[in-house]
Amino acid sequence: MSVRELVVLGTASQVPTRHRNHNGYLLRWDGEGILFDPGEGTQRQMLRAGVAAHDLNRICVTHFHGDHSLGLAGVIQRINLDKVPHPVTAHYPLSGQRFFDRLRYATAYRETVDLAQAPVSEDGVVADTGGYTLETARLSHPVESYGYRLVEPDGRRMLPERLAAHGIKGPDVGRLQRDGVFGGVSLADVSEVRRGQRFAFVMDTRLCDGVYALADGCDMLVIESTFLDDDVELAVEHGHLTAGQAARVALECGVRHLVLTHFSQRYSEPDEFERQARDAGFDGELTVAYDLLRVPLPKRR
Repeated sequence: MSVRELVVLGTASQVPTRHRNHNGYLLRWDGEGILFDPGEGTQRQMLRAGVAAHDLNRICVTHFHGDHSLGLAGVIQRINLDKVPHPVTAHYPLSGQRFFDRLRYATAYRETVDLAQAPVSEDGVVADTGGYTLETARLSHPVESYGYRLVEPDGRRMLPERLAAHGIKGPDVGRLQRDGVFGGVSLADVSEVRRGQRFAFVMDTRLCDGVYALADGCDMLVIESTFLDDDVELAVEHGHLTAGQAARVALECGVRHLVLTHFSQRYSEPDEFERQARDAGFDGELTVAYDLLRVPLPKRR
């Protein structure tokens, strides 16, 4: 059975706290696992969350600040220690190649796995598996940063009542799906578009075109809300978003499920992030993330 869910491994910005680990997020997408921004301690958080190195197919790093990348060394070494039997691909900003190299070879270990490096240097599609495309867009942060967006191709949903009206059943349904027409009946006559699901991951950034491009029409948007709205000047200065800004992005882009994360240690009341997001007008599904939380993607419309 296919599973599509977000496993939250860490939610702290800059430094871990007693209750929040550095960043780390695993997207389970059918049979694949995509690990986003493994900060310090991610390997241990994976253990606590029941996530194995064998679950990883891709690692996506938005930028090379420590809270988003210091866990790379441990995760990569664990992938090799466990002899993961399939290739793993790492995406990260090309401008940070020296940081990736240092983290990949931070200490001595035996390489047993084909770890492909696919750095990002511009907006666009960085992977197309047939089951989904992985896209990137440049964000606005003091160091080069890219957000990621996973898009499933649109499909078609067969409509039983229309099939019955045209007398199409059994193996003939498969022939119609394969050939696009059967007995003068087209696929469009007996089916409707099934919109592919969309997921976006937006970390450290000010408001910019890339944020909106990534969030547009998403079923789930995982987005930083480092600051509360009262500290918007600090957010702009340091290249971050507030809870209200993140919620307004989700509202304007038609996001179905908004996941807020990457919280500054200056705040101790997570409920305030939810209140400010609601005050901004977002009325869809809303999650204020905490470590080891699992969040299923919304069911198809």
